[in-house]
Amino acid sequence: MITVHHLNNSRSQRVLWLLEELGVAYEVKRYERDAQTMLAPPELRAIHPLGKSPVIEDETGTTAETGAIIEHILAQNPGNALMPAAGTEAAKRMTYWLHYAEGSAMTPLLLKLVFGALPGRAPGLVRPVVKAVSSKAQSGFIDPQIAAHTAYWEGELARSPWFAGDAFSAADIMMSFPIEAASSRVPFGPEKPKLKAFLQTIHARPAYQRALERGGPYAYA
Repeated sequence: MITVHHLNNSRSQRVLWLLEELGVAYEVKRYERDAQTMLAPPELRAIHPLGKSPVIEDETGTTAETGAIIEHILAQNPGNALMPAAGTEAAKRMTYWLHYAEGSAMTPLLLKLVFGALPGRAPGLVRPVVKAVSSKAQSGFIDPQIAAHTAYWEGELARSPWFAGDAFSAADIMMSFPIEAASSRVPFGPEKPKLKAFLQTIHARPAYQRALERGGPYAYA
């Protein structure tokens, strides 16, 4: 039995969704973010030294990092429909998106979150300066980076209905979080019809809905 150490409003929602798509039995241990800092509770450090989610435990041991978890679960369930056949272009694309989702896509989104929160946490006397620096960093670097990435996603979905090709795969599950996070920070307008349709389609999937029921409230859905 797989145990998913699940943090609210986090990347771990993708792991629940993957397991629901595969029909694999699992149990959820929930954790709540600190209401002020939005950080994970210290109890997660007992599971992994970094105290972050997702982390899973199964008969093979403990696995952390969403991409590694997804690869592990897919390997434990060979022949599933979410993993394209080895050696195909779809398999190559899936590997790319599994790594890109956290390696490239999340960086500007995390910077947007951090710089957006800085002014509110700065001492009163320096707050105007921090606000000016934050605004400059966002407008001069972060926002253009997010725009470049979202345009890239839109173009890829114009090539094929799913990120790895014609069929839904684990690549789409992995890419769901950066797309949901981007939509919450810079809502997609009419120039992003493919991304808007992608979100509507994945949110309507029965396995996605079941994962929400198991994981609890999820702000990005």
